Amino acid sequence: MKRSVGRPFGKEVHCFNMKDTFESAQPLTFHADFYGNGRLVYFEGNEKFDVTHTGTVADGRIVLADSGASKIYKVKQRLRLDDDMEDIYSRINTDSFIDQAIQEYKGMRLTLNDPWETAVCFIISQFNNVKRIRMITKRLIDALGSPVYDRDGHMLGKAFPTSEQMSDAGSKVLGSIGAGFRARYLESAARFCSENMDLYGLRRKGYDSLKESLMEIDGVGDKVADCIALMGYGKLEAFPIDTWIKRMLESVYFGKERKGVDVLHAFAEERWGRLAGYAQQYLFHYSRNYKSLHDSNDIRNANIVLS
Repeated sequence: MKRSVGRPFGKEVHCFNMKDTFESAQPLTFHADFYGNGRLVYFEGNEKFDVTHTGTVADGRIVLADSGASKIYKVKQRLRLDDDMEDIYSRINTDSFIDQAIQEYKGMRLTLNDPWETAVCFIISQFNNVKRIRMITKRLIDALGSPVYDRDGHMLGKAFPTSEQMSDAGSKVLGSIGAGFRARYLESAARFCSENMDLYGLRRKGYDSLKESLMEIDGVGDKVADCIALMGYGKLEAFPIDTWIKRMLESVYFGKERKGVDVLHAFAEERWGRLAGYAQQYLFHYSRNYKSLHDSNDIRNANIVLS
């Protein structure tokens, strides 16, 4: 089939790094495909998105293989291309450690994803690594996703399965995708969200109320609820705390003294406020690759206030 000719957005995209955005353990990481030439391919609902980033991190352009006004809007929304990154950096760059993270991954964006898709991805992510999360998610889509066709009736791939599809499939199918103990939580969450909770109606809620509602879902605790709030609803004040983030905060900001999650949440809120989620994403991605965090005392001096 002949590939349609792409056309650019109508404006350049400044301060955008597609590679680091994709590799920073967000929902797209778990089911999309990223290629070394800056091309990202993913499915959203019954549409295929074939997106290429050209140019540099500082000044680039986004091109769609099959463009249209609605698809352009969806890509801009999904990749948060209207976020003013320089303004965000000026607000979250509070110390030398996060400054290093920003400089290392300049242009990395948060993404805004379907709430159900986000919930499933982060339930699967519990006690897991990115490679295995991706494998399980791909198997889930292959097993239960609805086919997506082009105008000529050719199958392009499969969409992310709905809560109804997953609920109807039952434990046997969900257990066959390699999710382990998470299969039970996936089945329970699918049934609950199909019968008792309108995830999309929760968009009207504020952060605290939203998080409380999300934690009613089986398998969704504090960290997963914050991930869903941040990347499924765009609540930028959400600050997910997993093992990496807890260890990093204690090492960098508390002299390796152990702190409870409630203390760490309060610290993040006071330090980064309504942009705590962006700070978390940079700290999370950086701390996973910052070996000195685990074997050097030098990191204790990282909390030098810059602004």
